[in-house]
Amino acid sequence: MTENSDAVTSTAVVDEITDTFAAIGVTGRLHALSLTTDREVGADPDTPVVLASVVKVLIALEYARQATAGLLDPTSMVWVRDGDRLGGTGTAGFLDDVALSLRDLAGSMMSVSDNTAADLLLDRIGLAALRSAIGELGLGATTVLGAPRDILATIIEDVGADDDAEFAIRFAAAAHGDGRRVRAFDPAGTTSSTPRDMTRLLSLIWRDLAGSAAACAEVRRLMSAQLNWHRLAAGFDDEVLVAAKSGSLPPIRNEIGVITYPDGRGYAVSVFVELTGMPGRRPDVDVAIGRAARLAVDWLRATDDASASPG
Repeated sequence: MTENSDAVTSTAVVDEITDTFAAIGVTGRLHALSLTTDREVGADPDTPVVLASVVKVLIALEYARQATAGLLDPTSMVWVRDGDRLGGTGTAGFLDDVALSLRDLAGSMMSVSDNTAADLLLDRIGLAALRSAIGELGLGATTVLGAPRDILATIIEDVGADDDAEFAIRFAAAAHGDGRRVRAFDPAGTTSSTPRDMTRLLSLIWRDLAGSAAACAEVRRLMSAQLNWHRLAAGFDDEVLVAAKSGSLPPIRNEIGVITYPDGRGYAVSVFVELTGMPGRRPDVDVAIGRAARLAVDWLRATDDASASPG
């Protein structure tokens, strides 16, 4: 099958993916790539998107690259103190100071999306090194503004408030689209990428091309330990393996990951969703992310199978 005929036959599935998100009043963007054939399908895959905590895959990768190259000791201990804690999951929400190894910080960052762990890891690996790796990997549409604490600082500045109670009110209003520009919600003002860049990143990691084989294996292990199974995994049966990293802000729901079937074929998938006017918990968005991913992967599998058939 030619590339042009792929484009024609993918139109129906792209429409179905787009309709899946439109039906619940959100905007979804997706890119999916077969790691076996490099066949791809996308719904608006080159539009910039907010990464949110998906950036932690990049942080984990550069940590693993430096650790396996002997540039840092993954067992070295780091203190997490009151001034480091941002609130939220993992060490970010701890009440007491604690010391963890770098590798345990990486585990907390990826399994429960620990923002403080991400801050401290990025402090250790260096923002300049992370940006250099992004360029080396050919992720031309990917920009990292800084650590989670830096993104939070822009939110506080943009929302403006005299105390925590006022901040909570103003932040909720901004998330519901009150007209106030919050840079963290805008790809042009925060850490951002595209769905296609993120599947490229995943394909390099799964093919041991994003660093040493040991570094790539470590990132795959970390992504397999994520505790959030409500998005991509929601679209697939239990025998299908999902290694992923989600990202969320009030008007943002994301997940990137690799879907591996029992036959060994794998698919890199990235889904980014924007909510307007009614963020909330929105479990319907999580379900739609899984459904859209399944539609894309089903199309890739069927098209690959048809191309491989004799005649």
